[in-house]
Amino acid sequence: MLSAESAAVVRATLPAVAGALDEITTRFYGAMFRDRPELLDGMFNRGNQASGAQRRALAGSIAAFATMLLEQPDVRPDALLSRIAHKHAAVGVTEDQYTIVHKYLFGAIAEVLGDAVTPEVAAAWDEVYWLMAGALIAQEARLYQEAGVEPGHIWRQWTVVERRSETDDVVSFLLRPSDGQPAPQARAGQYVSVRVLMADGVHQLRQYSLSSDPGGDLRRITVKRVAGTSGAPDGEVSNLLHDQVREGDELTLSTPLGDVFLDDPADATSPVVLVSAGIGGTPMTSILAHLAALGSTRPVLVLHADRSPAGHALRTETGELVGQLPGACAVFWYEQPGPEEPDTREGLMNLDGIELPDGGTVFLCGPLPFMREVRGQLLAAGVPARSIRYEVFGPDLWLPGPAA
Repeated sequence: MLSAESAAVVRATLPAVAGALDEITTRFYGAMFRDRPELLDGMFNRGNQASGAQRRALAGSIAAFATMLLEQPDVRPDALLSRIAHKHAAVGVTEDQYTIVHKYLFGAIAEVLGDAVTPEVAAAWDEVYWLMAGALIAQEARLYQEAGVEPGHIWRQWTVVERRSETDDVVSFLLRPSDGQPAPQARAGQYVSVRVLMADGVHQLRQYSLSSDPGGDLRRITVKRVAGTSGAPDGEVSNLLHDQVREGDELTLSTPLGDVFLDDPADATSPVVLVSAGIGGTPMTSILAHLAALGSTRPVLVLHADRSPAGHALRTETGELVGQLPGACAVFWYEQPGPEEPDTREGLMNLDGIELPDGGTVFLCGPLPFMREVRGQLLAAGVPARSIRYEVFGPDLWLPGPAA
């Protein structure tokens, strides 16, 4: 809880700080990477830095957290920060690094806001920072403990036992632990970080959802080749995986993490609605595979949108899994369906006429514009906001808030 004195100062200065956060975070990252270039080696994704996604995500999280402290002082920040904590743990963030971030972040604030940063203002925002950092440190420590690893020691070698092309720009890798030891526990819907060495000697990483049943000692990730658009660079990690990794090669994977997963005891009966577009269907396939492995009879509604059937990764497998579940059905939308697809819908996903089950949990994944649009449709159809769980590939630029 923010002290009354600091709350008054933060409330008065929040508009100025929020308005300058883009410049603040730009200077913050520039100075930190200048002085600590090792942080770019295997912890920060250069593509997200180049596109500004990481900068905007940091600015949004700071503003959202400060606003929550002011407007909902009695609400614990766990829900808001859970996604960030999982992302941090998936790249091996440790407690000592929050001191490094504090130094450069507050240096950037002082540079941008100048004389407006009085000792009182600095102290108030310092309190905000350490409240947020403390909550994240506690959550991340808990995640490391639950995973049975030391903080930051998340990496393990895995061997590619099968590589399979899914579409022209999507490939799946089936993996087994290289050390012969059991695979770590994972939940359907979670992701792993993949850490690779680039040609310039710098390690880069990217998160990929598990796309198969997480039980047993095999794991699968399904990777879309990312082509740069609007001046953004091509995806370094995805292109390396597509071009260089073959059966028998080893990959470095993190402990499975992610706060959007199916919590499915064997006797669960509540409905599940899986809503996705494009490569966002990968965690949904994992959830379907897990339900099939359990022999679940839960009602399951699968809704997926894609450009065409040929570009729909894991399409055949999704249909087969739906067929194995007695309570499941699926509806697919394609912008270019083709004459051989009579049972699909044409165009973008439109939930008009779709009967959504009552009391279900909705899992949502895909490009941000898609998720914003479909989430609005779900809310308009009467689905409670608390029942919609979403996953974002990369930095979270949405942050709808704990109650949204």
